[in-house]
Amino acid sequence: MTPGSPGWLRIAATEAGQQITTFWDGGRTAQQALPASIPRPALRAIHDHHHDGWDYRAELYDRVHARPLAATTVPRRLTGSPKRHWFQALRRSLCILATVSTDRRTIEQSYLDDVMPRMLGEPITTAAPAPWVTAHGDLHWANLCGPTLRVLDWEGWGLAPAGYDAATLHCHSLLIPTLAAQVRANFADVLSAETGRCAELAVIAEQLDAVHPGSSFDHTWLLRARATHLLGRPLPRRRAALKVSRVPL
Repeated sequence: MTPGSPGWLRIAATEAGQQITTFWDGGRTAQQALPASIPRPALRAIHDHHHDGWDYRAELYDRVHARPLAATTVPRRLTGSPKRHWFQALRRSLCILATVSTDRRTIEQSYLDDVMPRMLGEPITTAAPAPWVTAHGDLHWANLCGPTLRVLDWEGWGLAPAGYDAATLHCHSLLIPTLAAQVRANFADVLSAETGRCAELAVIAEQLDAVHPGSSFDHTWLLRARATHLLGRPLPRRRAALKVSRVPL
């Protein structure tokens, strides 16, 4: 329980000394750095514990009464239908977030330099045409609540190419064509700009690198089709390769 109200307890665990700092400290740094005008559950307390070669972290948040709009990151259906005012609130929140100063990074340029030509083929530009801005970093429908907007899971927030959050949301919407069209309509200026196009290609490459072919939510073919549309050329056949960490250790 948080003072005067129910709470939500999140438990993280990792082998001792193996924490990826960006994600391990994300909830704490988000609470410290992000303005309250971004609608999200407040972090009330943290407790760290070490036992038998493992590190544990318990984070106590305010309980969010609005429901996540999906049970999975790439849904086939939503639990509710986001309206125009919901998208407007999301856009306002992302604009506020983009102004937050941080040295955290959601993704690494070295990872993009590796994964974009490997997944999308060449020629490909891996450098963004504008300075990176602060992003949520994992903006999918299971991290978004409605009908009242609340944004969950801030573990990976940090700097990313401009348009990264809108591009991430769009790529996670592709299994529902009407939803993807809704995202494109509400973020038309972001996604149609050269910065947004480059961010979406980065997100597509990252997701292609992560998706396991044959899984129940495999949307690889839709990602590849979207990348083909953005690039105006076909993609190479996918081949296995050594992955590079997307975040600093």
